[in-house]
Amino acid sequence: MGIFTSLWDRLRQLARRLAHTPVFTAVTLLTLAISIGANTAIFSVVESVLLKPLPYPEADRLVGVWYTAPGVNIKELNIAPFLYFIDREQAKTIVDIGGYDGDSFTVTGAGEPEQIRGLDVTSGTLPILGVHPVLGRLFSEADDKPGAAPTVVLSHGYWRKKFGRNAAVIGSMIQMDGKPHQIIGVLPADFHFLDYDQADLFAPMQWDRSKTKLGNFSDHAIARLKPGVTMAQMSAEMARLIPIAIRSFPPPPGFSPKLIEAAQVAPNLRPLKQDVVGNVGNVLWVMMGSLGMVLLIACANVANLLLVRVEGRRQELAIRAALGAGWGRIAADLLLESLLLGAAGSLLGLALADVALRSLVASAPVGLPRLHEIGIDPAVLLFTLAIALFTSLLIGAIPVLRYAGAGDAMGLREGGRGQSQSRSQSRTRNALVVLQVALALVLLVCSGLMIQTFRAMTRVDPGFRDPDSLLTFRMYIPDATIPDSEPDRLLRAELAIRDKLAALSGVQSATFGTSIPMDGRASSDLLYAEDRSYSESQLPPVRRFKFVAPGYLATLGTPLIAGRDFTWADNYQRAPVAMISENFAREYWHDPRQAIGKRIRVGNTDPWREIVGVVANTYDEGVSEEAPSEVYWPLIVGPFEGQTKDTAQRYLTYAIRTPNAASATFLNEVKRAVWSVNAGLPLANPDTLGHLYRKSMARTSFTLVLLSIAGGMALLLGVVGIFGVVSYGISQRTREIGIRMALGAQRREITAMFVRQGFVLTAIGVAFGLAASAATMRLLSSLLYHVSPLDPLTYGSVTAIIIAVAWFACYLPSRKAASIEPVEALRSE
Repeated sequence: MGIFTSLWDRLRQLARRLAHTPVFTAVTLLTLAISIGANTAIFSVVESVLLKPLPYPEADRLVGVWYTAPGVNIKELNIAPFLYFIDREQAKTIVDIGGYDGDSFTVTGAGEPEQIRGLDVTSGTLPILGVHPVLGRLFSEADDKPGAAPTVVLSHGYWRKKFGRNAAVIGSMIQMDGKPHQIIGVLPADFHFLDYDQADLFAPMQWDRSKTKLGNFSDHAIARLKPGVTMAQMSAEMARLIPIAIRSFPPPPGFSPKLIEAAQVAPNLRPLKQDVVGNVGNVLWVMMGSLGMVLLIACANVANLLLVRVEGRRQELAIRAALGAGWGRIAADLLLESLLLGAAGSLLGLALADVALRSLVASAPVGLPRLHEIGIDPAVLLFTLAIALFTSLLIGAIPVLRYAGAGDAMGLREGGRGQSQSRSQSRTRNALVVLQVALALVLLVCSGLMIQTFRAMTRVDPGFRDPDSLLTFRMYIPDATIPDSEPDRLLRAELAIRDKLAALSGVQSATFGTSIPMDGRASSDLLYAEDRSYSESQLPPVRRFKFVAPGYLATLGTPLIAGRDFTWADNYQRAPVAMISENFAREYWHDPRQAIGKRIRVGNTDPWREIVGVVANTYDEGVSEEAPSEVYWPLIVGPFEGQTKDTAQRYLTYAIRTPNAASATFLNEVKRAVWSVNAGLPLANPDTLGHLYRKSMARTSFTLVLLSIAGGMALLLGVVGIFGVVSYGISQRTREIGIRMALGAQRREITAMFVRQGFVLTAIGVAFGLAASAATMRLLSSLLYHVSPLDPLTYGSVTAIIIAVAWFACYLPSRKAASIEPVEALRSE
């Protein structure tokens, strides 16, 4: 009990002492709070996104099922139904495998029509994740059979919003895509399907095994390993089953099994968490490392402040030593003071981190997975405690070690003026400043290279113009409204909507197609060229497909390089025509004009289609990726991909060019225009193309903002460190300055002397920082785009900034030194 009372008394004494130096205490606490808070916030994101297991039972046994096809240069290939059936029936290494794919459903019958995001899943998908419904049941194998009565499972959020938590909803019907679906279950409130946060309706996939053919790699799959089975064993079994699957199903018309074999399909399994997290891990670790550097700089700054504080207390410490206080007692008091500062700074930092995380979640940065799981949890609190102890010991150990360097308490008893002690303390402060400058330069180089990357992205011509003036939305006309057997009627209905939109006030043009740039909705398939020869086992390259209306290019502002656009006659007369992208034309025929008149087709049984136009490249994967080779088809095509009947497109994206694209009032006018043609058609995902364009640069801009903040904090702390060292050096050399000036030294000489002192430290820090930056950016080169990790402009600019700021930080206190009156300086000593 006495120990705790003594400790409490010492803490109160330290608190009173800190309260008597409010400026020092406030600066120290603010420095620690900002740096610790930033590190805590980023660690919370890292822990929630990267370190925490997925919120499913035995999540380490969950596997994302992917394939690869090196024969057609595809690194990541989705699963196909023919592989799913064989894997589910014959694989012994897994408990089960489930397929899924994103979908959207038109919900009508209660107020305005809605387009609701959902998922199609096989019967085993939800049980694999260990989910249990709060009401009703999940899908059975009977629900998943072709022709079964349509059923649906609701997310908890949609059940709450649409049905007010009414438990009697089980067994009732909901109108989806023009067909009644029976509600059979409601999922738990805390359930999230991977990272599909907005999936509100789950419907059975209902794949028909009897009609399944080889190919169609367009769906996703997950599996659960049996206990004791490794992913390598599962991969070996999946590889063994691929030839069995190829022999078990027929090829689609125009293809042969040898073509599938030539693709060299192989398993490409991964932990399910890797599927959820994606490639955001690199960015988050970079952020963690960057803010760790800021914390080190902050610690160096605070340690310098404490060194100056200890130096200023040398008489007090000398008196305590003379009264019998041993070195251990005095060192313990110094460490206790730093622990008190570290604890207080960490509490403030934790509060700042909580505010930062709330802002982060509210702003929902694009591409950040597991956003709903981010928050302050026990692991984050432990991290904050650990960082508080680390910071406290680091900032406290430096002045304690410097004090211990005197050998015993004699230096203090003598007033602390020993030359070796002064020089030793000076060397420590100088070393800390060098560290600050070096780390600040590394962070500024990183942010500078990200600025160059961002500039390089903005200079890329994305293949369209003025995207903020393009309003886009998705729309689906169910086959219950217009059947597949009437493609011309379907196209006329879609064209009628286009005409209504084009007639709105302020609209310059309107168009539609299956996809617009950067929306991630285009499909892909093999493509043959007539003037190329292919052996029976040779596969042509895969190209991206879009089905577009005449005028699509003009509305988006995509240039036509050669030839002509589609016409409505091409659609209604089923003209065998196509357009291709410029990079496709140059790859095969070197000159876009030479591509005009050449013929291409998808399958061996498809008719050849003449290339009538060459279109400028569009960056469908975002400006950070190379523009894909694309093929444009009319909205209605005759025999296509082995199908013999004419087909029209019913999943469409409309694009409207207008200066009112971002106006909510204009969006309401658009809805009324669509509903004047068909009152049962909802508009999904209304947005501007500009948002999609900025979304493609979201990872870079997010990294840039955080690195810039870290770099700015580091630069500010570095400036404070240089300023403090030069200022303290001046305060310790007042008598010397007076003597120099009394002997005739000019004021500019005094100024130059102290500026040189700061510049020497800066130069050493810059040298170390440049070397560290070169090594660091080579490791982080994957974050850059069209910028060298050793870009001389960035390194030169950052060095110039550091030198300029350092000069300013040195000049101000040096100028003050030059204004000292010699008589006053000598008299003060």
